[in-house]
Amino acid sequence: MDRKLLIFGNGLGMVIDPNHYSLTNALNIVWGDDTLWNDVVHRDLIQNCIPTGQCPQSEEELDKLYLVSTSCDYLKDYPNTVNGQHWLSNYGQEFTQATQEYIHTVASHLFDSSHTLPNNFKDALIDFIKNTKSHVATLNYDKLLYDEFIKEEICKGYSGYLVDGFYDTGFKPSNMERLFRRNFGYYMHLHGCPLFKDINGVTYKLKTSQISTHNIFGSKHIVLTHIPHKPSVITASEVLSTYWSYLILSLSEVKEIILFGYSGCDTHLNKILKVHANSKIKTIIEWDGDGQTAQQRQQYWDSELGANVNLQRMSDITQFTSW
Repeated sequence: MDRKLLIFGNGLGMVIDPNHYSLTNALNIVWGDDTLWNDVVHRDLIQNCIPTGQCPQSEEELDKLYLVSTSCDYLKDYPNTVNGQHWLSNYGQEFTQATQEYIHTVASHLFDSSHTLPNNFKDALIDFIKNTKSHVATLNYDKLLYDEFIKEEICKGYSGYLVDGFYDTGFKPSNMERLFRRNFGYYMHLHGCPLFKDINGVTYKLKTSQISTHNIFGSKHIVLTHIPHKPSVITASEVLSTYWSYLILSLSEVKEIILFGYSGCDTHLNKILKVHANSKIKTIIEWDGDGQTAQQRQQYWDSELGANVNLQRMSDITQFTSW
């Protein structure tokens, strides 16, 4: 059985609990809960960067927030003016941290759930990965896959079936290298994970039991922003940029890519697939209740990914077991 590349989007969580795994719901819940904010004044500052002046409802509405946060981050380290005054007020100097805390807490809310995968779906997927060591890439922030990968020892350091570059000593790109004839696959959190935490310049991965929706710290390793700015967030993170490099390497090792529960909106991913996997089979497993016809979706995918696109639309994508 050939190794494949499996890319999972938020559709996996949405079919299990569309209320909890809705990004809009998560943005609203975190926004409205005063107990989740270290300083509610930070919420007021963020609110001024939202076009509607209210709680952000989507990644698109986080666009201005990202631009202001990035500008503040730049000016924070810029030399003081001649009279010794800083370019930013005290709140301005805290703005990037406030933004990262909000985004991290939203991702943590999506992650922190007791939901599990349906048994038939889980068993077929686990067996396939164990038999093929197929690469897995995620675009979402839930732990549905990760919990099972831990239980089934798919992720177990160098002795596991998949490696994500984290040791107890933290993350290093060299940890992804195959040494001593090992042939593991790669587990790539392409848009980050709320378990990632920076301490003294090193990125560590917390245990799932350590996740908290109380924003103790922010994170630069979460790609929750408007689509045009996602590549710059990825580039700023050594962890994420390493994963995207290994994504391209993964494409060279497979004949087929399965995109599961992925809407197709991340153009930065689509461009990579179109360039580096144009001749490979791209199988799309998606929900059929989006109000579009199969023909419309096929045309969309052909435009985004190029040739060799096989589309399978289902009312319940967790019924898919033909990996």
